Amino acid sequence: MGDLSTQHSGDNMYLITNRVIKKGKGLSVFGKTPSPFGPNELRAIEVSKKGTGWSAASVDDKLSVEEVERLKSKYHLNIDTSKDWYGSLTVACNLFDQARTQGKSILFFVHGYNNDVGDVLKTAEEIEKLYNVIVVPFTWPANGGGAISGTASYLSDKSDARASSGAINRFVGKISYYHALLTEAALAEIRSKVDAKYHDNANPMAAASLYSELVSKSCVVKINLLCHSMGNYLLKHSLMTSDNATSELVFDNICLVAADTNNENHAHWVQSLDVRKRVYIVINEDDSALKASRIKPGKQQQARLGHYLKKLNSDNAVYIDVTEAEAVDSEHSYFKGSSVNKNTKLKGIFNQMFNGESVEKDLEYISSINCYRLI
Repeated sequence: MGDLSTQHSGDNMYLITNRVIKKGKGLSVFGKTPSPFGPNELRAIEVSKKGTGWSAASVDDKLSVEEVERLKSKYHLNIDTSKDWYGSLTVACNLFDQARTQGKSILFFVHGYNNDVGDVLKTAEEIEKLYNVIVVPFTWPANGGGAISGTASYLSDKSDARASSGAINRFVGKISYYHALLTEAALAEIRSKVDAKYHDNANPMAAASLYSELVSKSCVVKINLLCHSMGNYLLKHSLMTSDNATSELVFDNICLVAADTNNENHAHWVQSLDVRKRVYIVINEDDSALKASRIKPGKQQQARLGHYLKKLNSDNAVYIDVTEAEAVDSEHSYFKGSSVNKNTKLKGIFNQMFNGESVEKDLEYISSINCYRLI
């Protein structure tokens, strides 16, 4: 990991990436190309604010037996300590513990086109402050192709997004595994408390009632996914692989915002997403970035899902039109910035969405286009 610091800060954020990691300081360690070990190679990096910039700390690759035993004991994990375990286990335990003790949801965030790591962290920080969630960004090599610009830059990022589809599958697979592991541990601890009180099984109804009550109070962690702009294109291509984790029941809500992917036939891949609550697709017809996106590659580019109110036909998606909502205007990132700062109802919708709640009950349904509308 080059010159990365090994000192971890208490005020931090975890970032998952398939970018190359170079020698350097701060965010300069993040390269603009995929890992030399292949685009599916994932690294977890802990970043923390250092003055006006960021410091980056390596998450240890392989954990010592002592550390694995400590984590097993602290979090009551059903794991074999004789096997190899890696830093991702520490990351998962820390995130889960933080979410439970602070009563927060975890929001995994996949960014869009032409975002360097500084842009991603700035957005993640703002989301955390706006919605009181823990944000874990997945950052892929979306830098517009370096020196090139315009259509070539856009197409370069689309190519990187397709190449990163395997990495996003590995990322979601790890989320699923660790969430199940830590949730199982929490529920086993609750079960042991119930069994201790009703050890003779003389009152199974009372035992079941106590178990349900304790589970409700334990604040089982909600995890949600936000894909913005070209991040949706990456998600779409991750579903086209033969071995994908993104179609499994992992998230409470999946939020597809300002999706820079084709509207045509989107139901084919959206319907393969499985969630505990909702798949939300948020649309702004006046989105200037998506209008520009549509014309960049010429006639080959079709209407974008995030700015088109026709053919909204996925059986498992909830479509939300925010075009006429106050302060949305032609914005592309209307889940942050002036749009939500000026429109408390819009902010409330995203707050519920990013915290694993349903939102459509507060919106007007337009049956002719199969879409809810915020005005």
